[in-house]
Amino acid sequence: MELLWKTHMRMIRTVFALLLIALLSSERVESRKAKVVTTSLEYNAINCRAHSASLTDFGGVGDGKTSNTKAFQSAISQLSQYASEGGSQLYVPAGKWLTGSFSLTSHFTLYLDKDAVLLASQDITEWPVLEPLPSYGRGRDAPAGRFTSLIFGTNLTDVIVTGENGTIDGQGEFWWQQFHRKKLKYTRPYLIELMFSDNIQISNLTLLNSPSWNVHPVYSSNIIVQGITIFAPVTSPNTDGINPDSCTNVRIEDCYIVSGDDCVAVKSGWDEYGIKFGWPTKQLVIRRLTCISPYSATIALGSEMSGGIQDVRAEDITAIQTESGVRIKTAVGRGGFVKDIYVKRMTLHTMKWAFKMTGDYNSHADSHYDPNALPEIKNINYRDVVADNVTIAARFQGISNDPFTGICIANVTLRMAAKAKKQPWTCTDIEGMTSGVNPPPCGLLPDQGPEKITACDFPADSLPIDMLELKKCSTSMTYVGDKWLF
Repeated sequence: MELLWKTHMRMIRTVFALLLIALLSSERVESRKAKVVTTSLEYNAINCRAHSASLTDFGGVGDGKTSNTKAFQSAISQLSQYASEGGSQLYVPAGKWLTGSFSLTSHFTLYLDKDAVLLASQDITEWPVLEPLPSYGRGRDAPAGRFTSLIFGTNLTDVIVTGENGTIDGQGEFWWQQFHRKKLKYTRPYLIELMFSDNIQISNLTLLNSPSWNVHPVYSSNIIVQGITIFAPVTSPNTDGINPDSCTNVRIEDCYIVSGDDCVAVKSGWDEYGIKFGWPTKQLVIRRLTCISPYSATIALGSEMSGGIQDVRAEDITAIQTESGVRIKTAVGRGGFVKDIYVKRMTLHTMKWAFKMTGDYNSHADSHYDPNALPEIKNINYRDVVADNVTIAARFQGISNDPFTGICIANVTLRMAAKAKKQPWTCTDIEGMTSGVNPPPCGLLPDQGPEKITACDFPADSLPIDMLELKKCSTSMTYVGDKWLF
């Protein structure tokens, strides 16, 4: 009987052990299954890519502490071999990816996962120094060169920086402190700069705390900046949002910007350097922009406009607690021109100025500027503008013997703040007309009556960049263990 009982107990223990092994094996299988995830990257782009890789394939570590500068450089270098074979894309997965400056390549897409954060390194050795831009002649923060932007590229074609609203954090506080303490030998880096390039797309990203300007396409053409959200403290120095500079055929749309400087600043070179380089910004459209910038402009034209600015079209613009709407800033010595500017459907809330254009922005590259180089400001058109809580309607200050001409303002209603200036309009050295503007404008902008309400018409034709339709791109990807397979 005792033997039978012992045999029975051994059988029970054996069965229990087998059940436990089966259960643990099942859990391990389920655990392995949980690490296999299939998904896809889907986005709109100027071009789709035939080849894909993940930053982790090149040693990337997303812990927020390990430098990934070499991983980015290695990845882009190796993926560049596919430029003539359908191009390539580099996927940056979820994680915090610390990195210094790195350069892109042609026929290439950098794609950030929605939970990916690029953290700009605060190790100054990871930021190579470049020569000053030829149309500026010097750096902006110091006479010498400039630190390379976090994401940089030159002489490229067909380059895309996009994502599922992934984040690029410039960790700008380090640089702002250096700037305020006058410790910088070189100009602060930007977040994204592409120069001498064409067919550029920057879209669906969140940009935080840039050391200086956020997005700077320069000497480039055929550019789309779309769906960008930009945040920087409103007191941070020179954190302009998007600065097209000596660029042609540009489309900026659906962007939300909070910054310490102009939300969009259109530029084309500084004084004698910009005049000599002679590369204007033209054929620019800005749509559905929202701006918060208490000390700067919603859209600025200049002050570095010595190469010229022409054919800018802005529509459906919203500004909240911003110093001014569309601002033109220039000076004696700038030369160049700002002409054929069209703005319609602008809604402004709590502004110091609704309109501002001045010819006394006397910041010069050096003392060698030509005092006879006078800017040409003409054919400036605003229509369908509504604003509330405005302190000053407008400050229009041209240059003696060089008036700003062809100013046209129609169908504008400005509701003045309780403590508004008694004289809402200030005008000197300007010429133009108005129709349907309240409060009544200055004498240099006479009201032509309601029959002229259709004046200041927006162009009916489309710019070439509006002919460019984005393609729908899709890439299947599977996560197995700790590796992405494409």
